[in-house]
Amino acid sequence: MIAQDTRSPESLLADGDLFDATAVAAGLARAVAESDGSAAALRRGAAAILAEAHRRGSAAIADALRKNPFAADAAAGAHSRLADRLLEAVMDLVRGHLHPLSAPTGGERLAVFAVGGYGRGQMAPHSDVDLLFLTPGKITPWAESAVESALYILWDMRLKIGHATRSVDECLRLEARDATVRTSLLERRFVSGDAALAKALDDGLAGKPSAAEVRAFVKAKLAERERRHERQGARYMVEPNVKEGKGGLRDLHSLFWIAKYLHGDAATPESAYADLFSPEEIGLFSEAESFLLAVRCQLHILAGRAAEKLSFDLQVAVAERLGYAGAGRRRAVEVFMQDYFRHAAAVGDLTRIFLTKLESAYAGPKRAAPGGPPLAAGYAEVGGRLAVADEAAFLKDRLNLLRLFEEGLRTGLLIHPDAMRLVRSNLHLIDDAMRADPKANRIFLDLLLGHGNPERALRRMNELGALSAFIPEFEDIRAMMQFNMYHSYTVDEHTIQCIGQLSRIERGELVEDLPVASSILAGGVNRRVLHVALLLHDIGKGREESHSELGARIAKRLAPRLGLDPAESEDVEWLVRHHLLMSDTAQRRDIADPRTVRDFAQLVRTRERLDLLLALTACDIRGVGPEVWNNWKATLLRALHERTALALADGGGATAGPRRGADAQARLRAALSDWDAAAVDAEIARHGAPYWEGLDAAAHAEFARMLRDMGEGGVELRLAPDADRDATRACFALADQRGLFNRLCGALAMAGANVVEARTYTSQDGFATAAFWIQDAAGRPYGAERRQRLSEALGRTLAGGAAAEEIGLRDRIRKSESAFSVPTRIAFDNEGSDIHTIVEVAARDRPGLLFDLTRAFERCNVRISSAVISTYGERAVDSFYVKDPFGLKLSSAQRLGRLERGIREAIETGVERAALQ
Repeated sequence: MIAQDTRSPESLLADGDLFDATAVAAGLARAVAESDGSAAALRRGAAAILAEAHRRGSAAIADALRKNPFAADAAAGAHSRLADRLLEAVMDLVRGHLHPLSAPTGGERLAVFAVGGYGRGQMAPHSDVDLLFLTPGKITPWAESAVESALYILWDMRLKIGHATRSVDECLRLEARDATVRTSLLERRFVSGDAALAKALDDGLAGKPSAAEVRAFVKAKLAERERRHERQGARYMVEPNVKEGKGGLRDLHSLFWIAKYLHGDAATPESAYADLFSPEEIGLFSEAESFLLAVRCQLHILAGRAAEKLSFDLQVAVAERLGYAGAGRRRAVEVFMQDYFRHAAAVGDLTRIFLTKLESAYAGPKRAAPGGPPLAAGYAEVGGRLAVADEAAFLKDRLNLLRLFEEGLRTGLLIHPDAMRLVRSNLHLIDDAMRADPKANRIFLDLLLGHGNPERALRRMNELGALSAFIPEFEDIRAMMQFNMYHSYTVDEHTIQCIGQLSRIERGELVEDLPVASSILAGGVNRRVLHVALLLHDIGKGREESHSELGARIAKRLAPRLGLDPAESEDVEWLVRHHLLMSDTAQRRDIADPRTVRDFAQLVRTRERLDLLLALTACDIRGVGPEVWNNWKATLLRALHERTALALADGGGATAGPRRGADAQARLRAALSDWDAAAVDAEIARHGAPYWEGLDAAAHAEFARMLRDMGEGGVELRLAPDADRDATRACFALADQRGLFNRLCGALAMAGANVVEARTYTSQDGFATAAFWIQDAAGRPYGAERRQRLSEALGRTLAGGAAAEEIGLRDRIRKSESAFSVPTRIAFDNEGSDIHTIVEVAARDRPGLLFDLTRAFERCNVRISSAVISTYGERAVDSFYVKDPFGLKLSSAQRLGRLERGIREAIETGVERAALQ
């Protein structure tokens, strides 16, 4: 953690540095003189002078924050004081020159309060200026005109104003029935105007609320918090909202509002929290609030507006402004974001504990369902939650620190906040001796396996620190963020999400989405191996070496400790080491190539490991984020599992390819039952073995009809939905020619289609059949109407050709994604296929990338047979199966070197082009 500035706000940012009162007064006097009695001219002149004062003051605060990036408390107070001075000047001008009163009546009085963050004295650089204009009774014409003039000046200053004009009675009436108004008035602060009128409101609100009023307010704030969290999503989403997200500033504000309502207007945060938190917990809250406020202030300054979402591009800039540095393989932004998420976790944990406590005390607790299992000895149900009956007795057996979470799962009860607090304050009891205790490890393994919902217990253990205490290796990945667009969660949350996915499969909830994995789990696979492997699969992330290799070594040590026998431990170690093998093979290799399946089968070796790896892979991908899993990935994994199972069954899979080819030809005969036998024989004879093994029966039948219908020198194009792959299949049939693959990629790029897989085959009689699976920009297949428009666009482009410059216009990279730098990696593999060289290219993803890459192949006179396109957020990994002009692998080092240079040049040129958009 970076050292924070410890000076007081006054010594850091004195009022004289913020607002030159003498210069402002002189400027306003000139504006009065030059207005020549025109109210509009005076408003404009005053707004210009005050806007400049605001700009100078804000610049002084920003400069102080550059020098002292964590002095956000001082900066937030300074912004509030600057707003005070500006508002006082505006109101003096209104009362003295725009709407003077020689003999005001009792009703012609006005008091101005700051409310919201401004009233709290905690304004970020671009926060709203929230105001309450208070009148003694019904608003008079004078008061209405005065408020209107004040607002016009503030708006002309380009300030974002939130405002309400109410009488004292109206405030009291609304406060009694509207929790939002009540919250606003809790943070009121008198700034300008009639002090006696302001005191009348203070006196009216001074009474202690009744128990019923407290219950209603707490209930409303809890419901408001719940709705906010539902809108924002999980706490560990990698682009969090600093203000509104889980563990953000608004959670702290909610707690303060409730505490202040309970304790009255005079309450400070320290006094309001005194009976809720220990001094240590108050310190945690204070540190988290200062950190989050510092992030928010820097976010506003960098964005130049009231930005609250910590987007990827701003994360890098904020980390730099706050002085973070990289550590090992981890970038500075990742170190910063881990700090961010740990503070958010502390905020979320403490606010949840005490808001739950308030819910029990004031909002009417949810009662447990009757007829649940009886509680084990030592536990009690308090307010519908699992509580510890006797804390001293509980702590005499430190294994109870684990049993508590298992009891929560067994009974279905949420854990009482006092019990959570007890765990947090006694984590030191989970020491080496306890970690080595077979009983403790048996309890933990039972927690994973025995109750059908370990996700809930693991998440609570993680948030309280108990998971890292019991498995210290987990601490390094706690709140660890991976700076990419692929992963939606921090590493620890991703791991827990994966366990949750496994539980859903076991409960039978994903049979439709994951039929093979569901049947594997139902068939009696080793659950101990699978759960422990999933728990540990990413535990090695964030270090210098491969996380899979480091994770395997950790698993080798931890699996026996958790009670697994030697064979199970070996399987866990293997699964952790190879947990990416199946997804990489399915998504980055052509699984229609027999060599791919044979090599994969040789690594897997047994059907048991194949089944375990499929289940683990499905959970791993689904745990990455809500939009990552789709039918396309499911189809690839199922196909790889099916083909590998056949290969294992026949001792290596040498006959699997020919058998698939014969089956495909038989299915084509059935699909073309209206053709005469000789025509079908001719169609089958014109294609080689890769064609039959690489496409499904629907594509074979489609191509047969296209080749039959194709005119002289023509191009046949047909688009059809492929529901199994969440994509649209685009089939092209035309005379074979050099650069064909690039030409087709250009046409698709011009039409705005994203290619996810492609295959091209040349028939014995010189025709090319190419199948592309495509999606729209949102990753969805095309509907019927859009397929028609796409077909017309493709036809026009193929007729006229696609210019690289036109395609380049589509290469824009969004600003929020500009922070990602993906190093280009090119690998050549002459062993992974019997008849092709595999060229794998990893690079920054962009719309025109595939066109640029295939043009590089064309220029080097290299023919592409198939391409497998994978995207992981901002990173594209494209694999091309290629041959030289004579149909041979690329074996010459000179040819490979020339191709690599061509690919790199194409990527670099495209990146430069995208940067200029």
